[in-house]
Amino acid sequence: MSADSRRKVRLQAVTAEEAGQRLDNYLLRQIPGVPKTRLYRAIRKGEVRVNKGRAKPEYRVQAADEVRIPPLSTPQLAAPARPSKIWQGRIHDAIVMNTSDLLVINKPSGLAVHGGSGIRLGLIESLRSIFPEERYLELGHRLDRDTSGLVLIAKNARTLRELHSQLREGRVDKRYWAVVHGRWPAYRRVASAPLAKRHTPSGERIVRVEADGKPARTDFRVLERFHGATLVEAKPISGRTHQIRVHCQHSGHAILGDAKYQNDQACELAENLGLKRLFLHAQAISFQLAGHTISLECPLGEDLKATLHGLRMKGQR
Repeated sequence: MSADSRRKVRLQAVTAEEAGQRLDNYLLRQIPGVPKTRLYRAIRKGEVRVNKGRAKPEYRVQAADEVRIPPLSTPQLAAPARPSKIWQGRIHDAIVMNTSDLLVINKPSGLAVHGGSGIRLGLIESLRSIFPEERYLELGHRLDRDTSGLVLIAKNARTLRELHSQLREGRVDKRYWAVVHGRWPAYRRVASAPLAKRHTPSGERIVRVEADGKPARTDFRVLERFHGATLVEAKPISGRTHQIRVHCQHSGHAILGDAKYQNDQACELAENLGLKRLFLHAQAISFQLAGHTISLECPLGEDLKATLHGLRMKGQR
């Protein structure tokens, strides 16, 4: 978008791919970087119009709607951040699936799925920068910054609505692999404990098991045993923040490399193995798309494979 176009009123036609999203979200995509308070004020005052009439932020835009977009940019707005060439290359290499409806990424550990809270550039912002020809890219679901693995990116509002519907109804099957400290009992197949978001005195956000928390359930299956550790498959039935990590900690088996929720023994084992990241990987996902079942898997990264090799060298149990 040129500087001149940002200073002029635009009449933008909604495409079929963009149809179905809220007006406020549509505008945030059309004029990135504008403060939300300024955007909502423009909608409230009627500066933004749909088909020459006023509309509310929650209005769902339809194909062929004509949206009046006023010049909301300010000179103080910084240019959109762009990922480094190294990160661009890593993201390109991480593409698992790319169709007209969906982009699937094997997200690297250390990359947040979106910016905010001190993070200027996340996966979704990076993808929009790398693929400017894609007019619509939205996260189908979220993944912790330190967790690697499969993330679904919708390329149109129809696909996003369908994915969100399946997630709400529990029809998306997500499987994670994690190495936890200690011997995970074979009989412990379910962790069901309510989770609540809290803040430490320093302001850090943390999730704890508390009676007034939101219901949460994770199913577990033992995949392989080692001396002092267990490789487990985790299937989250609910989708709470840090759910698998906190349920593992609450069960007495912290995930190796988890700087937020690990205990001293797990920390020592991770250091001995040279593990420098959270051993939690979104390994498989299954869902419906256009009447077909899509089942995807992605392998562990080389760093996690090296950790498993080190554990196997120590002996299995």
